[in-house]
Amino acid sequence: GYSSLLADIIYIWAIQYYGNYAIPDRLTYLTHIFSIISELDPRWVDPYEVGALIAFFDFRDVSLALKILDMGFAKNPDQWIFPLEAGHYAQLYKRDFELAREYYKKTMAVKGAPDIAKRLYAEASFKASDLKTSWETWLEVYKTASDPQIKKTASNHLYEVKAAGDIAVLKGALEKYRERFGRNPAELGRLVRAGFLASLPQDLDGKDYLYDPQTGEIKTQVIPWKR
Repeated sequence: GYSSLLADIIYIWAIQYYGNYAIPDRLTYLTHIFSIISELDPRWVDPYEVGALIAFFDFRDVSLALKILDMGFAKNPDQWIFPLEAGHYAQLYKRDFELAREYYKKTMAVKGAPDIAKRLYAEASFKASDLKTSWETWLEVYKTASDPQIKKTASNHLYEVKAAGDIAVLKGALEKYRERFGRNPAELGRLVRAGFLASLPQDLDGKDYLYDPQTGEIKTQVIPWKR
């Protein structure tokens, strides 16, 4: 009948224990200790978050941080904070964008999840090279946003996603041109005349992409965030 009180005591002890940097093997029992707390009081959110913070910021173990947050979400599937924070860890520290977007997708499925989860999912999809999903998600954000700033942000991301896809297509055609003619074309229009493209794509604002025939570099006329 005193499981919550016991969880409190262990949690306070754990904070003191992991705050003592003189203990060389503190990491050894981290998962075990926070597993005990979760068994005693599974609906207590704070220990999972603090356990993840200790795992990463004290021990630089992002996988362990994710394991603790997964534990919290398994016990509390109605708490969107766990997959949202896990997504941050996966994206910012593990640099695993595919994993990050999986967490953000889980976040979006929880009732009451903040709108930012969808934007984070769209950006992680872009970083994971899934341009189709990123475009579709940002387009939905753009169409449904009531905040002008969010709408502008979504527009800039749409510009970025379209440009990434267009430039990839142009570079593919450019490579084929070089294979056939042994040099870069003097201008991009020759890719169309040589039959490698049906037409030249333009950016979201209807402007042509910039091309350097010396280096083969292709880029947008503006930086997305300065449109």
